Amino acid sequence: MTTPPLISRYPALPWVGPFALFMLWLALAPSLGIPQPWESVFRVGVLTAVLLTLSRDIVFSLRVRHAAASIGLGLAVCALWVLPDQLMPGWRDHWLFQNQITGKVTNSIPVAELSDPLVMTLRVLRAAILVPIIEELFWRGWLPRWLVNNNWQQVPLGTFNVVAFVATAVLFASEHGPFWEVGLACGLIYNWWMWKTRSLGDLVLVHAVTNAALSGFVLLTGQYAYWM
Repeated sequence: MTTPPLISRYPALPWVGPFALFMLWLALAPSLGIPQPWESVFRVGVLTAVLLTLSRDIVFSLRVRHAAASIGLGLAVCALWVLPDQLMPGWRDHWLFQNQITGKVTNSIPVAELSDPLVMTLRVLRAAILVPIIEELFWRGWLPRWLVNNNWQQVPLGTFNVVAFVATAVLFASEHGPFWEVGLACGLIYNWWMWKTRSLGDLVLVHAVTNAALSGFVLLTGQYAYWM
C-alpha cells in the first residue's frame, strides 16, 4: 500500500496527530458551546475518523501477545487508581494533589448529562476504546523512541533509556492533574509492560481494561471525579 504524501513527509503524524487533536479538543470543548448529545457524538466521530484514516495502518497492525496477563494488569492498575481515596478518606484533599499547578478535583460532568444514556455510553466507549489507542500511540509508541533517538523510526517499539522511561511516566502523570501520583505509578507500570512485551497491542489492551474497569467503578459508585 502506498504511503500518503502527508505521512511520508511527516512520519510521526499517525502517532502524534490523534493525541494532539484529543488534547486540543479537551482544551477548546468548553468554549465551543456544542450542546449534548451532539458534542459527544461529534467528538467520538472525529476521533474515530482520524484514527481510521491517519493512523489506520498502525491501528490495524496491532496484535495482542499476552492477553491474560494484560487483562490482569489492567485490572490491577484500575485498583491502584481508586484505592488511595477509598482506603484513606481525605487523601485527595492534600495540597500535594490539589493546588494551582495540578488543579482541583471536580465533577466534570453536568448533571443533565448523567441522565442521558447516549452521552454516558459514548463517554464509556471513548474511555475504553478511543483513549487507549490514541494515548498509547503517543505515550508508548512514539515519545519514548523519539527521546531515545531523534531518528525514532530506527528505534524498535519497547526501547527505553533512563531518560525516556522516567520522562514519559512523568509527562503521563502531568496529564492527570490532581491524580498525578497514581498517574505516575500507572505510567511507570505501562512503560515497564511495554519494555517487557515490546507489544503496543498489549499496551492498548491493558490501558483499555484499566479505563473500562474504572468506568464501571464510576458508574457503580457515582464518583465521577475519576472521569477527568
